[in-house]
Amino acid sequence: MKHAIPPDQHGATGAAMAAAVETCVHCGFCLPDCPTYRVLGAEADSPRGRIILMKEVLEGDLSAAEAQPHIDRCLGCLACETTCPSGVKYGDLISPYRDFVERDRKRSITDKLRRKFLSTTLPSPKGFRTAVRLAKLARPLRKILPKSLGAPFDLLPKKIAKAEPLASHSKPEGDKVAHVALLAGCAQQVIAPGINTATVSLLTRLGVEVTVPESQVCCGALAWHTGDGDRARAHARQNLEVFPGEIDAIISNAAGCGSALHEYPTILAGEPEQEKAEQFTAKVFDITTFLDTLDIPSPQEASKPLKIAYHDACHLAHAQGVRDAPRRLLKSIPGVELIELPDSNVCCGSAGTYNLDQPQIAAQLGEAKAQLLIDSGADLVASGNIGCLTQLQSHLTKLGADIPIRHTVEILDDAYAGAL
Repeated sequence: MKHAIPPDQHGATGAAMAAAVETCVHCGFCLPDCPTYRVLGAEADSPRGRIILMKEVLEGDLSAAEAQPHIDRCLGCLACETTCPSGVKYGDLISPYRDFVERDRKRSITDKLRRKFLSTTLPSPKGFRTAVRLAKLARPLRKILPKSLGAPFDLLPKKIAKAEPLASHSKPEGDKVAHVALLAGCAQQVIAPGINTATVSLLTRLGVEVTVPESQVCCGALAWHTGDGDRARAHARQNLEVFPGEIDAIISNAAGCGSALHEYPTILAGEPEQEKAEQFTAKVFDITTFLDTLDIPSPQEASKPLKIAYHDACHLAHAQGVRDAPRRLLKSIPGVELIELPDSNVCCGSAGTYNLDQPQIAAQLGEAKAQLLIDSGADLVASGNIGCLTQLQSHLTKLGADIPIRHTVEILDDAYAGAL
């Protein structure tokens, strides 16, 4: 069989891409779980359709421009990986492909400026905070802007949360059981800084020493998933250098960030840092999976019976395979009833910058997910990703629903503090 990208020409990444293409048997099991296929109903906007398109582009039988609209509409949620009976590693294909074709892609000036703005502001908490403040002032212009430029206004928080700076080092309460390093994230520090505060509070309460490397940078997810491989590799190299080696775990409390950290061996495939990336990734844990490994006491009982609907973030459930740990932790809170949602494997439409890049599809997915939350009768919604929290809150508000939505770790921190 003809390889899509000969491994001897494009190294380890090319070999992984070729393997992903050749593993797909086009059975169609992925179709019901693909968000864009659900919305658009087009074969070219399904995983198997995109695999065929990417294969033809990489083999020179189709121009990248012809395939691009369908590839751009992919959320990269990886639900197809979870449901695929053949074990196709779609994640090994979609992001490297985007990096591969982006080098020769021709974009409009408006598109270039928008991408430049997002790539320089979102990964910088200081820059993003400034951008949000300016955007709130410019909100009255929303109605006259093109849809592609107006989408960010729909996701703006009602108010900017007060900054909550993190100490570079926090000692544990009582006997130390572990020492971890925390990835602080980017936009999350501006939109919901309380998530990091709750993470450090909960960890130290449970005897975990926490280090927050001061020179850490963006995980690289935003760049990697939009075809900016050079920027993603630069971020990965920086984090490999600044995160300490003598720790028990590297903690992420954002599904997208944790997934990106696990992708460092792919991002740096064939590079001198690949082995170091593999060692780094072996220590990466989502906050819930790490807590689930500890022998910790039960939290205090909720002040009243509480129904919590748990929303699976795609890059936790599909990319990292994390489903049981957050559920076990929430169920461990006396007085809590955990509600399972229908279509829990279907993306809410956030997907990094997807709700900015493809606002119409993202809006349909977000509204559908918000309606499921409303129908569940939940008192509270829990999830493990800042993008999901923002997307769901936006659509719950649009539907007139006043259901609080919080990160899983915030709920757990309150439970252990007796404040739930």
